[in-house]
Amino acid sequence: MLLEGKRLLVTGVLTERSIAYAVARLAQEQGATVVLSSFGRPMSLTKRVARRLPVEPPVVELDLSSAEDLAALPERLAPHLDGLDGVLHAVGYAPASALGSGLLGTSWDDVGTALQVSTWSYAALAHAVRDLWAPPSGGTASYVGLTFDATRAWPSYDWMGVAKAGLESANRYLARDLGPRGVRSNLVAAGPLATVAAKSVPGFSEFEDVWDARAPLGWDVRDPEPVARACVALLSDWFPRTTGSVVHVDGGFRAVGA
Repeated sequence: MLLEGKRLLVTGVLTERSIAYAVARLAQEQGATVVLSSFGRPMSLTKRVARRLPVEPPVVELDLSSAEDLAALPERLAPHLDGLDGVLHAVGYAPASALGSGLLGTSWDDVGTALQVSTWSYAALAHAVRDLWAPPSGGTASYVGLTFDATRAWPSYDWMGVAKAGLESANRYLARDLGPRGVRSNLVAAGPLATVAAKSVPGFSEFEDVWDARAPLGWDVRDPEPVARACVALLSDWFPRTTGSVVHVDGGFRAVGA
């Protein structure tokens, strides 16, 4: 099994359609011990959906925009894990005013929220678990995040697109900083999927209408499994010298013109 004996923290599980849920399920099937995180009102949803996994995992409280939660994370993980071999960062958020109206006129408060949750938190989480990474002798641990191709301006994505561009840059710098600790940092750029987060983007149906038709391999917005498999592969030992990269799982959409 790809993840036999691995200890993983998975953020971002909200429903069974979440990419993070598919990653947690596949990770358990591949032999990993998994802990989930959530906070506030979504916590009850995360705990409910956790019961549907092959093994019900513990859920620790973690708001990635809270300095207090980040500082307390090692203590909250301690009863469940004695170290970490991998972390999935699957959290992103932008206020409604930062989506669907272009870049002009959005307040800094709302832009700052989008950047804090969707960009800064990637580095903040890596810092929070800095003493928990436990790479095997001669091996590496793995940090994996989720993005949406930030090389283009997409309809309605607006400040979230800017935040994802920042995330992709942060990933390269984290690869530099985490490498000496034996930790790889990579992102998976997923095609559009019908998750709760996607439905908050105005005009999401525009992606649904064209993606399957244009992607050489086709695309199903209801199937997170291809993306989850890429995440699990990166969390495994099969990419021991890959870091600072963005792996595209989009049916090949980005490779073709109109």
